Amino acid sequence: MELIALLSTGKGTWAQVAGLVKYGEWDNIILLGDDFAKEFRADRKTEFIKVNLDKKLKDLRDEFVKKLKGKIKGTEVALSLASGDGKEHMALISALINLPVGVRFAALTKEGIIDL
Repeated sequence: MELIALLSTGKGTWAQVAGLVKYGEWDNIILLGDDFAKEFRADRKTEFIKVNLDKKLKDLRDEFVKKLKGKIKGTEVALSLASGDGKEHMALISALINLPVGVRFAALTKEGIIDL
């Protein structure tokens, strides 16, 4: 399964994403964020896609669709929304549904990675 993770402002929110990247068994990892998110470092190979998180909701959704189209190989992805705000989350979920691709929410807990 592929992991899609949003990296928004606030490095403190990146720990959840870092744990998912490090401990998950992913076929592919796609990270989405703005220029600030380029600072994120992972222990594994990831693909970073730069997006403008300051856009209006529909425009951000359209940018996610455009930049993710053809990048997702399977029919379902694990999604981390630990970082970001409601507008960014809504735009990304809507983009994935419109691609279309199924979504399973992933989180790192003390017990390991769980699907929600």
